[in-house]
Amino acid sequence: MRRLEYKWLVGITFVLGLIMQILDVTILNVALATLGREFGVGPGGLQWVLTGYMLSLAVFIPSSGWIADRFGSKRTFQAAVVIFTTASVLCGISTELWMLIGARILQGVGGGMLVPVGQAMLFRAFPAHERAKAGAVLAIPVTIAPTLGPVLGGALVEYASWRWIFFINVPVGVLALLFTVLFLKEEVRERPGRFDLPGFLLAGSGLAALLFGLDHGAQQGWSDPVVWTALGSSVVLILGLVWRELSTSEPILDLRLLGERMFGTGNALLLAQTAAMFGVLFLVPLYLQNLRGASPLEAGLALMPQALSMLVVTQVVSRVYGRIGPKRLILAGFGVQLLVVGGMQLLGLDTPIWALAGLLVVQGVAMGLLMTPLQTATFARTAPESMGHASSMFNVSRQVATALGTAVVATLLVAATELATSTVDPSVPAELARAQLAGYHGAFLAGAVFTVLGILLALRVRDVDAAPTLDPEWRATLEGERARERTVR
Repeated sequence: MRRLEYKWLVGITFVLGLIMQILDVTILNVALATLGREFGVGPGGLQWVLTGYMLSLAVFIPSSGWIADRFGSKRTFQAAVVIFTTASVLCGISTELWMLIGARILQGVGGGMLVPVGQAMLFRAFPAHERAKAGAVLAIPVTIAPTLGPVLGGALVEYASWRWIFFINVPVGVLALLFTVLFLKEEVRERPGRFDLPGFLLAGSGLAALLFGLDHGAQQGWSDPVVWTALGSSVVLILGLVWRELSTSEPILDLRLLGERMFGTGNALLLAQTAAMFGVLFLVPLYLQNLRGASPLEAGLALMPQALSMLVVTQVVSRVYGRIGPKRLILAGFGVQLLVVGGMQLLGLDTPIWALAGLLVVQGVAMGLLMTPLQTATFARTAPESMGHASSMFNVSRQVATALGTAVVATLLVAATELATSTVDPSVPAELARAQLAGYHGAFLAGAVFTVLGILLALRVRDVDAAPTLDPEWRATLEGERARERTVR
């Protein structure tokens, strides 16, 4: 039997780890109400089950690049899988809320290292001109896990026990660990540099304060002094981080990477893409459950066609990317997303579910058009020795984008709903429902703003900046044009 090439073994290993991590997050959301009854706590206490994990991620994502450089990518990924899997068992056997929160914080330690380190290993394993294929590999867990999560979570909570939403991580974690031990090669930098303790403290605390402030503001309202204390602290800490990382020769979070045109633009595009699409993914389940009376399981099933269309489009895009380049694909993706946001304005209280599913299929097309070109082009000119730091930075951007998108959309939903319902009689159900629907229409417009921002940023993309990831013929043409432009100048 023909042995798989090493790059595909790395891909399979990372996919297993990523599935475990994404599945855990999406399954847990479905089970929160059950956990509240189990531990006898309200939404305030339950929120720390999510927040504790998020803050732990914020601390360890920025430092993951240095940790992998110092101790080796294989050892670090291995440790991340062990920590995440062990913490999942501890979550499942928790008998008190504080035990569950503590185990979730430990999960965040593993998750904060697992994704950036795995992504860096994947992009090192694939040559630059084949990284679109690596993007197609990443599309598998990114599409399948969020789709299966709500469905699987609903089934486990209903027919088994809430504890199984955590225990289900164990076989996946064991398999990922087995692949890591058997197949992965160690990657250690000869001179990883000293540990940047001030940078670590500033990055972890600044990012944690920012994410907490955005999350708390979206959940509890922006008038809470805790929100502005957290956000104000985050500004001070992040400014301190920028000064520290630009003034030291061995930063833990290499902000100088953002000075490379494609990498800096790619991180900004990631923020716009994540925030634009997350608005739809956040609002549609709420619309289905709050206005249409669907169950969490039914809402999860409604999202499934989107994942399937994204998976199909991603595989096609990975094959044509090298001949087309990133700019046109990214512009097309944001253009399709703009149509989706417009379509969401047509949703009514009796819109057929098949029509909504059709809109979500189109969103899957937009996601498929964007995901591979954006990730591939962003890392096009990143040197292998900088890949760990670059991946850490990219994942920091993703966390900030997710928190920002949630905060903006949730805030707009509350504000638009309050405005629409202020002029109707709440004792008339039909009028109240129409007013609430108007609130959703207002919140969906946040996606339009982020999408337009994405289009403007995409105009800055130059295919020649991503030349190392393109097919040789197209790369030669672009570099020839660039050389002629320099000669003319």
